[in-house]
Amino acid sequence: MMKSYSSPTISIIFPAKNEGENVKNTLHSLFAARSNQHYEVIIVDDNSSDGCCDFLNHYPKRNRVLLIRTAGIGAANARNEGAKHAKGKYLIFCDAHLYFEHYWMDQLLDALKHEETDAVCPGIADADNPSSAGYGQTLKHNLSIKWGSKSTSLKDTAILPGGCFIIPKSIFNKVGGFERSFKTWGFEDIEFSIKMWLFGYRCSVLSSVKVLHIFRKSHPYQISKDHINYNMMRMAYAHFHTSRIKRCKKLIKKSDPMKIEKMVLKDGALNQRNAYFKQRVHDDNWYFQRFGIPF
Repeated sequence: MMKSYSSPTISIIFPAKNEGENVKNTLHSLFAARSNQHYEVIIVDDNSSDGCCDFLNHYPKRNRVLLIRTAGIGAANARNEGAKHAKGKYLIFCDAHLYFEHYWMDQLLDALKHEETDAVCPGIADADNPSSAGYGQTLKHNLSIKWGSKSTSLKDTAILPGGCFIIPKSIFNKVGGFERSFKTWGFEDIEFSIKMWLFGYRCSVLSSVKVLHIFRKSHPYQISKDHINYNMMRMAYAHFHTSRIKRCKKLIKKSDPMKIEKMVLKDGALNQRNAYFKQRVHDDNWYFQRFGIPF
């Protein structure tokens, strides 16, 4: 059970957007799961219109939960906002529609404490079909996600699923958190993971730990192709060589590639690119070869 709220080791951050009953069920599962860790819970309600967090006004464990309300700042910045208020030495980012097993966070934390990796995720299974699970992620030729297979030990992963992973707050701050310029939703997990690797940090998956994830039938955010393509191009300018930027432009469908590129450049992408290229330890060729990604 939870030991302390005032001096936590771990801050668990749940961004929420029109989650219905999911937030309440997720908290029930979290507090029911055994743990030897001191942790706090931070919920970032990003301008939900369905009242999904209103139950907290009368929730029996309300004193264990910090609720932050934001004005529709998007998935990446909702996570950043939660991290800004976190007191813990370690941050766990979780979707607000998960179910947890006993000692899940203890096992993930052990991998970090033993300095085996710098950020680690569990396996993520379908709550409606727990035998269907993915273990970390990689990228396909079009930069779409491909789930990884189960491993008998801690294994490096190209992409950390944003649905659940733990990272030291110090490293999260060193890499600058999630991309602050991103629009609403899209590529935030991919960009963060690529940045981690290029800046010299490791991302891993621990297959012995598994959380159950509700895959929703509708998206909580109103998203557009322009926003998703903007995020992809912003990521490309931040981390990729010119040839890969051109490949990203060719991936843009149902949007004007030139218009998207101009927006990205107008928003200061080149200044960010120069800063990131100075900070990184590896280049994007190393990353794509390291994980055998054909892009």
